[in-house]
Amino acid sequence: MNAYVLHNIGELHYEEVERPEVKENTVLVSVKAVGVCGSDIPRIYSTGTYSLPMIPGHEFAGVVEKTGAGIDSIWLHKRVGVYPLIPCGQCISCRQKHYETCEQYGYLGSRTDGGFAEYVRVPVWNLLELPGKVTMEQAAMLEPMAVAVHAIRRSGAGPEDTIAVCGLGTIGLFVAMFLREMGCGKIFCIGNKEFQRNAALSLGIPPENYCSAAEMDAEEWLSNRTNRAGTNIFFDCVGKNETLQQSLNCMAAGGRIQLVGNPATDMHLDQKTYWKILRRQLSIYGTWNSSFTHSEEDDWHYVLQRLQQGRIHPEQIITHKFSFAQLGEGIELMRERKTEHGKIMGCISEKY
Repeated sequence: MNAYVLHNIGELHYEEVERPEVKENTVLVSVKAVGVCGSDIPRIYSTGTYSLPMIPGHEFAGVVEKTGAGIDSIWLHKRVGVYPLIPCGQCISCRQKHYETCEQYGYLGSRTDGGFAEYVRVPVWNLLELPGKVTMEQAAMLEPMAVAVHAIRRSGAGPEDTIAVCGLGTIGLFVAMFLREMGCGKIFCIGNKEFQRNAALSLGIPPENYCSAAEMDAEEWLSNRTNRAGTNIFFDCVGKNETLQQSLNCMAAGGRIQLVGNPATDMHLDQKTYWKILRRQLSIYGTWNSSFTHSEEDDWHYVLQRLQQGRIHPEQIITHKFSFAQLGEGIELMRERKTEHGKIMGCISEKY
């Protein structure tokens, strides 16, 4: 099969490799669509993966082509989404079914070979069957959508809240999309690219509720837009010290800050800011990944239900599509940042 193999930091090669063999309780998924995540870029070009060589990619969907021992043959030829985190099943978190906080997890695309390949070996536990109305491109975005939903649920956001979403990459846009879908009307978005503005407006965010951080002071803008009251929920989808500080400066008393973005730098709080957290009785929540328990109540089923019902349209944030053989161009495009982009998608087959 063909795959993008990371041999060393910065050395990603499109090459022919052996197709993985299925093992007990695993299946072979023929990948039909794969998205490039922002976290893939540092993984490929600066930090590396947990072992090398490695096939990156954790946002993908496909069709079960082969099943291993111990697996019901009903899975054969099923269209599936794939939860990329492989829980240990033994730690306290796993015993409580909080698999997203597993202490000894595996992960497709960083700890074991992932979706930048024509075929991937996947534990059957990690499969989610797709309804017919859900496209492969939509299913390849199940993971970032579930991450956004997980953050929203953790924050306790509801239609009555005044909410800021800072950082309109894929996750930030999905946070705004699902907040809108659940009926939240007082959403203020902070971005820094023309594409992000257009995308926010396409989601139903009023033009006056979008702030270009490249052109104006976001804190002052948000203060003015909320009549100096501040927001009671702030999603930081950036992960920089300045946006953390910004969130703390923009909060109403008793407000909730939901940290979503992976940290790009060390994070620091000065004494004045710490006092602000205490005196305004702010709550700060962390979130990572999403819930997947095979229950209709988990984040992945929440997303799937809304896809099936046509209540969300994640495909609208896809700006670039590449054939699988050309996906390397999309990865380079994200690295170089010379062109504004939303989600970059690789399509291996349109058949499904």
